[in-house]
Amino acid sequence: MERALTVKELFDTKAESLALEILTNGCSLDRAVTDPEISSPGLALAGYTRRLAGGRLQVFGETEMTYLASLGDERAALVLENLMSAPIPAIFITKAQDVPPRFLEIAQRKGIPIVRSNLKTGEFYQRIKPYLEDVFAPSMTLHASLADVFGSGLLFVGRSGIGKSECVLDLVERGHRLVADDVVIVTRRGNDVLIGRGHNLQGHHMEIRGIGIVDVKTLFGIRAIRQQKRVEVVVQLEDWSEADSLDRTGLAGQEIQILGVNLPKVTIPLNPGKNITVMCEVVAMNHLLKVAGVDTAKAFDRRLKDVMRLPREHRREYLEEDYE
Repeated sequence: MERALTVKELFDTKAESLALEILTNGCSLDRAVTDPEISSPGLALAGYTRRLAGGRLQVFGETEMTYLASLGDERAALVLENLMSAPIPAIFITKAQDVPPRFLEIAQRKGIPIVRSNLKTGEFYQRIKPYLEDVFAPSMTLHASLADVFGSGLLFVGRSGIGKSECVLDLVERGHRLVADDVVIVTRRGNDVLIGRGHNLQGHHMEIRGIGIVDVKTLFGIRAIRQQKRVEVVVQLEDWSEADSLDRTGLAGQEIQILGVNLPKVTIPLNPGKNITVMCEVVAMNHLLKVAGVDTAKAFDRRLKDVMRLPREHRREYLEEDYE
């Protein structure tokens, strides 16, 4: 799902951490920010505005302000008139620099808020860019449960009532950590990283059928939860069916795509007496081995093929010399 961002929301959220103050009284802060990038005007100050991205926040550091001062009042006014004719949501002035009255007058007339920060330009970028990346990151909401098992993020999916919450609760009791239950908000960071978290209102509560709603943090302590976790393996819980064709060796390697990212998928059929919790721990450890470069199924398959390539006489001699 896509999020909309206004200058007001940005100001209300980051005013303290970015040391912000508004210099243009009366300018609406409901202007939409549609570009996740933030940049300095660059060549636009020299008059070339054809490539100036609309909907993008602009930052004036000491370099930009001293350049404007070097142009003289009339030339600087023409440059700012041209620049502020573009659809700029807001302009930030860093290092608590003084802003000329003509600058503010043009911005006021164009309806563009001027916001000043006490931070140095580099530090300002470092603090605001992660926020913008998070706001504009692609995301979606899944009906699932997410747990941190041995450091691997396991996303449990399946039909309603199949036992996702009960499985995660058992994992928590064994020392693993709950991230989110029932509602998981998944956000893509970069090209291939998916981060899962719970809804702010839900916190770390779980609905256990027959018991009701329980608070995992209160019951098991702070060690039993975490706020977010990278989603690394999808565990599909399914009802047992003899007609199902399941991967017996692990060589096939199922995958599922979420927000354009391919994730390994493991399907676990449920039948009475099966220890699902231990199986999920094995799924997590097996994933950690693969990340470390050890694929057990492929290594075993390779050893079998190597033995089958040996001459028959060699295989018979080996067995004859085995006295165990």
